[in-house]
Amino acid sequence: MSGGPDSHDTSVERLTPVVRRLILLRHGQTDYNATSRMQGQLDTELSTLGRRQAEDAAVALADRAPMRILSSDLTRARDTAEALARRTGLTVTTDKRLRETHLGDWQGMTHLEVDAEMPGARRIWRDDASWAPPNGESRIDVATRATPLVDELVDIVDGWGSGERPEAPVVLVAHGGVIAAMTAALLDLDRKSWPVFGGLANTSWVQLSGHGVPGSAPRWRLDVWNASAEVADAGVQ
Repeated sequence: MSGGPDSHDTSVERLTPVVRRLILLRHGQTDYNATSRMQGQLDTELSTLGRRQAEDAAVALADRAPMRILSSDLTRARDTAEALARRTGLTVTTDKRLRETHLGDWQGMTHLEVDAEMPGARRIWRDDASWAPPNGESRIDVATRATPLVDELVDIVDGWGSGERPEAPVVLVAHGGVIAAMTAALLDLDRKSWPVFGGLANTSWVQLSGHGVPGSAPRWRLDVWNASAEVADAGVQ
């Protein structure tokens, strides 16, 4: 049996010479996650479970031999990224554009406290990508600041999606809100459809593939949503 391309294969991968794999990994659990307290851009640390989750995810993703690891500069994401870096020998680059949604006045409050102070507001926030908590960011705001990073990586990462390791991904370690916003924006979804993505469990990840030709912007497609290492806790927190 030949190992070469099938001339009758019409898969998307065969139709585009460059396919860039992008993995968006959520950080491990924090005590705020465990107690349903809203973190936003508060700089919280991984819990004991969260550190174990980070190591489990690192084992799974190291097998993918990532090309680069970038992370939010918030501790919970950076420490999750460092677990993967130790497994791969790569260095983590931090970028504040990958920070979680700024939740304004809600930061530090529990879900129940927000519901008592602003009944129905969390539902509106979930269903409307343009709505922001008081003094906070909307999902559209988050996507506007975060997605240019991906465009920059397309321009500067040599061999991404081609060359000797075409399947090797770039990994961005971030937060549930920013990952959902980036995914919707990269897929160019109508803003009314942005809430279609459910929550991500701690240390779960999204994989997108950017299809294109050299010198042109990729067309992003969703491969995986909410994947995780088998030993990780699949609960969304």
